Amino acid sequence: VQLQASGGGLVQPGGSLRLSCAASGSILRVGVMGWYRQAPGKQRELVASITGSSGLNYADSVKDRFTISRDNAKNTVYLQMNSLQPEDTAVYYCNANIFRSGVGYFVNYWGQGTQVTVSS
Repeated sequence: VQLQASGGGLVQPGGSLRLSCAASGSILRVGVMGWYRQAPGKQRELVASITGSSGLNYADSVKDRFTISRDNAKNTVYLQMNSLQPEDTAVYYCNANIFRSGVGYFVNYWGQGTQVTVSS
């Protein structure tokens, strides 16, 4: 199983980016999917998560600016980021709980990380 993230880049303050993360492999079911971020010198923190039934959870710092969504048919999670600010600069990681063939429980997986830089 792999999580492949994409969509990071450099954007000016007030701009927008959309991150995508697709899970692939011998997947039977995908549970909670989420995005975390880690800025230099800081701990990794939860940005947003979404359950299989689309229950949502957001960090207070991104509420009303970021929107998480998923496409269950594609095993993909998205993060639409609007009104980006310099403090949003970080490496963004996707995360997912995956029930795969040959394993009788959910296993947690991380994507490789994608850099988001907000700067003028």
